[in-house]
Amino acid sequence: MYDAGKILTGLIVFVVLITSPIWLNLASGKASTVPKPEIVTQEKQCIEPTAFMKTNHMTLLNTWRNTVVRQDERIYVASDGKRYDMSLTKTCLKCHPNKAQFCDQCHTYEAVSPTCWQCHNVPEGNR
Repeated sequence: MYDAGKILTGLIVFVVLITSPIWLNLASGKASTVPKPEIVTQEKQCIEPTAFMKTNHMTLLNTWRNTVVRQDERIYVASDGKRYDMSLTKTCLKCHPNKAQFCDQCHTYEAVSPTCWQCHNVPEGNR
């Protein structure tokens, strides 16, 4: 119990250092805003409901990739029964033509780097 003062001081310094990013963000008042990607499409709805696409689009695209490459199936049947080509460029970019204004906004906000563009070329006019 002779070192109680040192331990208490160390704990206080530790807590201050660990929580400093939170305090600095609150003090600056500059929390980042959630992006609102520009949706330019003639379609009334996406291939699946919006809530599903917001949370599961990457899983869907990975499933498409595996199905096309490994099973050579190229038609996706949506939950409403409509049929779509399993194609990033023919299906997704048809409705969301500007990668910078649609895809990149959310991916930058979430700090993720999708692997789509390692194999696919971004079509002209979609950059």
